[in-house]
Amino acid sequence: MDTTRWRFIKKRTADADGAVYVSADGTRYRRTGGSALRREAAFQRTAVTLGYPVPQVLEHGETSTGMFFVDEESLGGQSLHEQALASLDGGRELSDQVVDQLADVSSRLLAAQAVHPVDGGPDALRRWVEQAGWTHNVFTENPDLDTHRARAALTRATDELAGTPMVWGHLDYGLPNVLPAGVIDWQHHGVMPLGYDVALALEVIPFKGGAKGYAATPQQRERYLGVLDAAARHAGQPRVSPYQGAFLLVKSLFFLALMRPVELARADKHQKWQYRRHLFLKGLDQYERTGNIDTALFPTFDSFASGQDTADRP
Repeated sequence: MDTTRWRFIKKRTADADGAVYVSADGTRYRRTGGSALRREAAFQRTAVTLGYPVPQVLEHGETSTGMFFVDEESLGGQSLHEQALASLDGGRELSDQVVDQLADVSSRLLAAQAVHPVDGGPDALRRWVEQAGWTHNVFTENPDLDTHRARAALTRATDELAGTPMVWGHLDYGLPNVLPAGVIDWQHHGVMPLGYDVALALEVIPFKGGAKGYAATPQQRERYLGVLDAAARHAGQPRVSPYQGAFLLVKSLFFLALMRPVELARADKHQKWQYRRHLFLKGLDQYERTGNIDTALFPTFDSFASGQDTADRP
């Protein structure tokens, strides 16, 4: 690899020894990795043909050291997450401009997904719950959560989504992976019900426990979902907002899967794991009672750690 033309940015988490580079003129990015990157690049080339707002793959092959590489066009220098942080002015309210840019990209992705449904078969929703929520991992590592109550709620969610078109999606969609021109980092792609990606882009912020530095207002969340509902109707599909509770139940499992049980001696990690368990149970309680989950009612990590929100109150 000609390293004189590329500037190292960061290591890749999806592939051991993989990395991300930017070209000297900033017009393209190079990612290196192994089998996971090969699968991602193959899907990305397909996604371009489907009209998804993703970077064009410009070149791919092997480096002189035997690593697989992918060169793709740059969609810009800052993600919407970075723009959101840069626009903060002493408070935590998310910039309206960032929300509007997110709504634009999300509605374009939703429109492309809506016209390219896939036949996932009769068990497609069950497989989505397993893949998107890492359900087997979560219940294996947290056996006390593998209850009739939790399983019944997941069954309710899949029943609620029955008949929803299944599409290829990102499965880790959020401001860090969205730029004004499109969506990057498709390594977790999979088949999912239409709307799962985009409907939760603002709702996942509270799962970070307040560490993102910004928060969406109720008005921003409502406006964003309104744009998505309009895009879905324009594509001849049902609104996505009524399914937000079912989507969030699965997403709460995903966030718990990122926090593995650890020894009590590692107090910080242990507390973060307990926090994500708390959010799952809090969401489960809301979904059972109302059919929806309001992430604005989630405590921050600091308030949970200080004991201000330890009961699963609504």
